[in-house]
Amino acid sequence: MRPDRGGVRPGGRPTSLVDQPPVETTMLPARPLPTHARLSRAVAWVVGLVLAFAAVPAAVQPTAARADNPIVQHIYTADPAPLVHNGRVYLYTGHDEDGSTNFTMKEWRVWSSDDMVNWTDHGSPLNLATFSWASSNAWAGQTTYRNGKFYWYVPVTNRATGRMAIGVAVSDSPTGPFRDAIGRPLVENGEIDPTVFVDDDGQAYLYWGNPNLWYVKLNADMTSYSGSPAKIPLTTAGFGTRAGDPNRPTLFEEAPWVYKRGGLYYMVFAAKCCSEFIAYSTAPGPTGPWTYRGTVMPTQGSSFTNHPGVIDFKGNSYFFYHNGALPGGGGYTRSVAVEKFTYNADGTIPTITMTGTGAPQVGTLNPYVRQEAETIAWGSGIETEPSSEGGMNLGWLENGDYVKVKGVAFGTGASSFTARVASATGGGTVEVRLGGPNGTVAARCAVPNTGGWQTWTTVSCPVSGATGTQDLYLRFAGGSGYLVNVNWWQFTPGAGDRF
Repeated sequence: MRPDRGGVRPGGRPTSLVDQPPVETTMLPARPLPTHARLSRAVAWVVGLVLAFAAVPAAVQPTAARADNPIVQHIYTADPAPLVHNGRVYLYTGHDEDGSTNFTMKEWRVWSSDDMVNWTDHGSPLNLATFSWASSNAWAGQTTYRNGKFYWYVPVTNRATGRMAIGVAVSDSPTGPFRDAIGRPLVENGEIDPTVFVDDDGQAYLYWGNPNLWYVKLNADMTSYSGSPAKIPLTTAGFGTRAGDPNRPTLFEEAPWVYKRGGLYYMVFAAKCCSEFIAYSTAPGPTGPWTYRGTVMPTQGSSFTNHPGVIDFKGNSYFFYHNGALPGGGGYTRSVAVEKFTYNADGTIPTITMTGTGAPQVGTLNPYVRQEAETIAWGSGIETEPSSEGGMNLGWLENGDYVKVKGVAFGTGASSFTARVASATGGGTVEVRLGGPNGTVAARCAVPNTGGWQTWTTVSCPVSGATGTQDLYLRFAGGSGYLVNVNWWQFTPGAGDRF
């Protein structure tokens, strides 16, 4: 993404506002350009942290080395919808286009993690073109699992009517690809932000709305419903009191998120406008009556909207949201973040504050099995793209770009490092560093010209000093221009004692 890059070098390549040395276009003979601008190495780390901490009290601001929020740094993301499935969290988000001055969104993205800090980029398995009847506005949706399939409910503009409608896509995999399940809107009344909830008795509910709050009972096929859409009464007792707007007497604005815990139904939602905060209500049943319970996350950060997602995972509770904390970020260029929280003893939700630290790691990462290069806790200057070998790969890497992989469990030590790489230029070096982007060098792997950006080869190099559990940094070094692509990497255990 690099949204702060202001200039364009010859050939259309984005450049840094901080450092714009000339580049010979011959260095980039056949490299496809990124579809969006890219985060500057310097600004992504420094300015991003300043923005992320702007609303956070000094006492809780972490050091730069610990910052892992927002959880995606190479594109703008919004409207998080987490789903726990088979021991992983799958995170479904929108994608704000760079430089947007409105909610310009054309696709949805998927990420996943098994430790809440290292997130794998699965690309975009769903976009506007998936729905032949949709024209624009790939806005906030949610995915659920049922009947061995994944159902993704999203709002888009219906080309025929010009109104917002709810579509449903389906896939056999949590990472897609997804296809239009019914070839038409599932429901349409001009309102947005669907959330889906399957109750213990198997009855599924679809909720959505702005300015109203609607629901329908979905049939077991998850692609049709019984009866007609019904309004949930927006009472001040149920959704709080909004001052100064006689047309909207309650706090409910949009972005409902419904779930059940301990026999109690929760509806977390974006409240008031603008700027929004996150509030919640509870009820004894899935359709009410609702009782307003208060604030979850106060108005913070530089985005005037917010959007909640709540899950339990590996014995902990997590609250997902978005802010405008990355360079160039704001109300139309947002970024998804996450916090760990603990319910109060009476089941109420505590007040949660945005931080730059994010959630703590659950467990460690095993370096002795193949790891996708696009599995990262933090990235500086990087891009991802679909790989010819499947999945995604890191691309458009230049001198000084790096990725951080948090909490890597090397144990008694690694003897070698192997990576799947490609280059259409003179290549470069993958530096294996420990503790920081300028930390101890444990290995250096040279990458040759492989004949193309998707022409892959495997390189290996000896490793020294990689023991215990440490943060791993893969730093890319070389001359000017694009250097290498990386698809995956893996360490070999051993007792190498020299580098």
